[in-house]
Amino acid sequence: MKKRIKNFFEDNKGIKIKSQDLAKNLNIKNSQQYSELKSVLYKLYKEGFLNKIGKRYQLSKNNKKDLVKNIIGKLAIITDQNYGFVAPHNSKMKDIFIAERNLATAFDGDIVEVSLFAKRRGKNIEGQIINIVERAHSEITGKLQKSNSFYVVLPDNNKIHRNIYVASSKLNGAKSGDKVVVSKITWNSHPLNPEGTVIEVLGRAGSYDAEIYSIAREFNLRYKFPQAVFDEADRIEVNVSQEELLNRIDLRKKIIFTIDPETAKDFDDAVSIEILRNGNYQVGIHIADVSHYVKPGTELFNEARERSSSVYIVGKVIPMLPEKLSNGVCSLVPNEDRLTFSVLIEMTPTAKIINYQVRKSIINSKRRFTYDEVQKIIDEQEGDFSAQIVLLNHMAKLLRSKRIKKGSINFITPEVQFELDKNGVTKSIKLKEIKESNHLVEEYMLLANQLIAKHIGRIGNKNPLPFIYRIHDLPAKEKIDEFANFVKSLGYSFDPGNANKSKALQKLLEQIKGKPEEAVVNEIAIRSMAKAVYSTKNIGHFGLAFKYYTHFTSPIRRFPDLIVHLLIYQYSTKPAGKSFGIKDLDNICEHSSEQERSAINAERLSIKLKQMEFLKTKLGEEFSGVISGVTNFGLFIELNDTLAEGLLSIRDLDDDFYIFDEKKYMLKGKRHGKKFRLGDKINVKLVRVDEEKREIDFTLL
Repeated sequence: MKKRIKNFFEDNKGIKIKSQDLAKNLNIKNSQQYSELKSVLYKLYKEGFLNKIGKRYQLSKNNKKDLVKNIIGKLAIITDQNYGFVAPHNSKMKDIFIAERNLATAFDGDIVEVSLFAKRRGKNIEGQIINIVERAHSEITGKLQKSNSFYVVLPDNNKIHRNIYVASSKLNGAKSGDKVVVSKITWNSHPLNPEGTVIEVLGRAGSYDAEIYSIAREFNLRYKFPQAVFDEADRIEVNVSQEELLNRIDLRKKIIFTIDPETAKDFDDAVSIEILRNGNYQVGIHIADVSHYVKPGTELFNEARERSSSVYIVGKVIPMLPEKLSNGVCSLVPNEDRLTFSVLIEMTPTAKIINYQVRKSIINSKRRFTYDEVQKIIDEQEGDFSAQIVLLNHMAKLLRSKRIKKGSINFITPEVQFELDKNGVTKSIKLKEIKESNHLVEEYMLLANQLIAKHIGRIGNKNPLPFIYRIHDLPAKEKIDEFANFVKSLGYSFDPGNANKSKALQKLLEQIKGKPEEAVVNEIAIRSMAKAVYSTKNIGHFGLAFKYYTHFTSPIRRFPDLIVHLLIYQYSTKPAGKSFGIKDLDNICEHSSEQERSAINAERLSIKLKQMEFLKTKLGEEFSGVISGVTNFGLFIELNDTLAEGLLSIRDLDDDFYIFDEKKYMLKGKRHGKKFRLGDKINVKLVRVDEEKREIDFTLL
């Protein structure tokens, strides 16, 4: 049938014909053959061989005879429209547009092979997917639902644009309404649904634990430790041997304390300060020595390497290390001896660094402070260890001032905190307040990370040692030029050709501080930046304006920090030794950067879902917000009090015909000239919260 239909259209180029007329031409008389003809016509349309105009079919101008070249790339599906773009592995090529009918059996994120059409589609080359090279999803999480006599899984990830069919024999005990994991997914025909097998039941859809496990699964994050890891953790000795003590500097009598959020359970950094006889200060930054317990080649090490970081879902942590280590033997809890790596820095009262040393140490924290407790001591100048805290804060402010003068950029990134009930349901949302106590801790962690990276550079001298750096590249020229043009339209100047771009950018951000456009300029500046990543090639950190920078201060929750600890000790004791080759470190950097992105995306999704959970009880209410995104289909609005983001569709702006100005980040009315610009304040009404589709909709007041 397919061959007969294709021959007909190729012999009659240009003809537009209805299915019933085609049946007459092909001498098809019975209903069974006619049903087959209609099915094949639809398949040929989806494959791109035919176009459909109303009820008539026509040979596509972009049929396979026009296909010119095969390209390998990664598919990104545009959720609302079900079309996609393939980003070719050849970075010099632009993205390739893929119409819905040409998606074949590809999922979002798949590596695919594309055949290109000879003609373009607007700005983009157009093509069709002819082969799935590599699946992005070996497992998919979603809600199991019974429909008539069969079951389907509605994927949590709304970019998985097709429901997964599950045969009754492959449910493995799952029931309708369960949150499940589906694997062994096959999809051989675009008109039919993919098929899969339930391999795990996460719990009832909507329950707190099920949703957390679902988020972890969606981003390929490990959330259960293998038994071998628990067994190894249980064998760890808590008591420190006398032999180990002889190899460490003993700081147990020093006044050392931790400062963390109220909800923190793992304390991996502590600080101290004392006045030296010469009038200078010795600042101590003490980091949990996880490397003493987690050795290369062990189950604990391999699992930590795979996870790369802890993941902070709202109300829960998916830790990198088992609780015995993360909250116990490695955590710098008060009044307990703990093994640490200490950076001891001598500095003048003006915060000039005279010298420093990096030593393995043992401490006994004298107090566990929260940020709020420390802030109260700073404000009132009294309380436990007030002299040390006030002095630490004074020096931190000097360090911060020097850092900013050198061009270190301070972006405004507001965050929210949630109050949950015993079932994990959101009771309230409020904005986090960043205080001096937060900046105090931040400055000393930045200082330690910077000094450690410099320290490795000095040990290596002219022959750089293999190491992990935290790098931040310069912004792309195209993006920074766009940013410069945007701020110019607001009446400000920024020279994208400035030799010290970070300093020029910091100066601009200081200039707009407290002004109505502050938020929007910060937002566009952040969007213009490159992403910070881990690398063995040190190119510096643009955002911080540091020539040397690494991650050293959080080994309980970040794997690169653990590796940095191992390398520092190795190079300090045996400078010529190489416990990790450059290829191994490159792999760690790449994997850790990928896992970090997944963890951030999982954390953001958990925040979004909790915001939606809170807002679904407030339909019809009015809110104040700002325009956080502008597109050709509407405005994204971020609410002031919860930072929840939703869409105000362009369809609902019915007082004019609005045109999208991409370069000026705005919609402008054609007749009346009314403007909706990124960063503008706006009042909206909440009209829809769809947790399954993860969408919030507003209308304009």
